[in-house]
Amino acid sequence: MSKYITVDTHDGIFQSYVARPDVLPAPAIVVIQEIFGVNADIRDTCDELALQGYIAVSPDLFWRMEPGVDMSDQSEAEWKKGFAFYTAFDYNAGIADIAATMEMARSLPGANGKVGLMGYCLGGLLSFITTARKGADASVVYYGGSMEEHLDEANNIKNPLLVHLGEEDEYISKEAQKDIIEALKDNAIAQVFTYPGCKHAFARHRGIHYDKDAAALSNSRTADFFQLHLR
Repeated sequence: MSKYITVDTHDGIFQSYVARPDVLPAPAIVVIQEIFGVNADIRDTCDELALQGYIAVSPDLFWRMEPGVDMSDQSEAEWKKGFAFYTAFDYNAGIADIAATMEMARSLPGANGKVGLMGYCLGGLLSFITTARKGADASVVYYGGSMEEHLDEANNIKNPLLVHLGEEDEYISKEAQKDIIEALKDNAIAQVFTYPGCKHAFARHRGIHYDKDAAALSNSRTADFFQLHLR
């Protein structure tokens, strides 16, 4: 079962998509959007997590600029608008919204108090930074854009972290990937997996660079990771 609920903050109220499992109580996972908003892909991801037995919540992080953004990666106009949101996005406000969503998710009816965090591209970066600053019970990053520019946050990672990178990512260079791996290599609770031949957003369901095999492998690793740390 899925629906939208509201999250209250000092700055105002925004919506979050919520998908619930059939069996409760259950852990919650907060799913952080790409530059295209809480779109069909993100909603599908939440629905898949619900089928795995999690309460999945995806906050509308662009609500200050335009509530309810719901785009694809299939047109130049959508890419242009998405990058405009990305450029104007307030990271600190977004992290505060994620933290508020996580707090809300812990106390949802049927929640067992554990909260995981996962995100894609912009959402991957925000998941990484939020994990460093706020913590979570377990966190997953899919190809976090510009993550290499925030590796000073890596030493603050205190909960289990899983990172997925496409080796041919056009937005995260091979040098940047080396820096990410280097920054996390001494953290015993952090793992980084790379996927040969994969470009950015290889796990986006309807994406132009979707790779079925790599998506299945990364998603199975994510499922095992959350099963280990949230159950």
